[in-house]
Amino acid sequence: MSLKPKILDRYIMKKFLMTFFIALLVIIGIVIIFDISEKIENFVEHEVPLRTIIVDYYVNFIPYFINMFSPLFVFITVIFFTSRMAANSEIIAILSGGVSYHRMMVPYVVSAAIIALLSLGLNLFVIPRSNATRVDFETKYVDMNYTKYSRNNVHYQIAPGQFVFVQSFSAYNNTAYKFTLETIENNKMVSKLTAESAAWDSTMDGWHLRRWFIRDYSTGLEDKVRCGDQLDTVIALKLSDFYRNQKTVETLTQKDLNALISTQKMRGDANVMYAQIEKNRRMTLPFSAFILTIMAVALTSKKKRGGIGFNLALGIGLAFLYILFLKFSEMFVFTGTLPAGIALWLPNFVYVIIAAVLYRMAPK
Repeated sequence: MSLKPKILDRYIMKKFLMTFFIALLVIIGIVIIFDISEKIENFVEHEVPLRTIIVDYYVNFIPYFINMFSPLFVFITVIFFTSRMAANSEIIAILSGGVSYHRMMVPYVVSAAIIALLSLGLNLFVIPRSNATRVDFETKYVDMNYTKYSRNNVHYQIAPGQFVFVQSFSAYNNTAYKFTLETIENNKMVSKLTAESAAWDSTMDGWHLRRWFIRDYSTGLEDKVRCGDQLDTVIALKLSDFYRNQKTVETLTQKDLNALISTQKMRGDANVMYAQIEKNRRMTLPFSAFILTIMAVALTSKKKRGGIGFNLALGIGLAFLYILFLKFSEMFVFTGTLPAGIALWLPNFVYVIIAAVLYRMAPK
């Protein structure tokens, strides 16, 4: 079987990629219109300049949206143009001309690979940087609840043998209340620092403690005790550690994301699940292009009565079910039922089986 590109390969790839990008442009235009109508009050209320809306938000929103719904676009694209080819008896002509079903799949797989590589490149290099600007814009002008952000009962291991406990943290003044820093060596506590509050000081990249108390535990009967009204300290706890959430991990490069996961695992931070979900999502979405392409061809390569309406409806339903399944699988991570590496790949595993069954049945 020759894999050298032929007229048939170029014909199918042209249809695939052109339909895909035209569908993207149409859907993006519709989504932007609805998004503007939803957020127009926020833009007017905060008097956001038009250039800021376009450059800081929508230019960075488009790659994020394309990547998030790329499985849907791929599936609908293949369903649409393959159904038309089948309805026009083009598939029958291709197979009757001596081209095997497996050989016909080659341009589909190559086109899916192009889209998968594009999606992977966006995930690893473009979207994290564009998300930083987009999230910052949403924080300032859209998601006003962010300014009311607070956390309670934060317990971190910030370094080997160093543990921090904060009863509450307020974003109003970037202050941690009931602050405690414990130092442990050889399973024994050697010092404990407590403070009524710890306010973040950006000038020294550290914390300004108020009404602090330090107890140094000695091997003898006497402990050293120190106290005071004010104390500045620099530790491996930064202000950004209190703001880590599902949105902030979307702004990190792959290298920073891996570093954050390592740090949060060392600290015992429950928020590590957000970073783990983001890391695995960046890999699962590109891979889905292959699975959904094979499924779509298998479903629509036969000529059916009634035109392409049924195939298109079926394709949209299955694509939305995949995205819903992908979102639902995140709940397994939140509840601790499955690790992120398994939960986020589970939809692909299930759809690989479905695609394999449909592909095996299609030539018949």
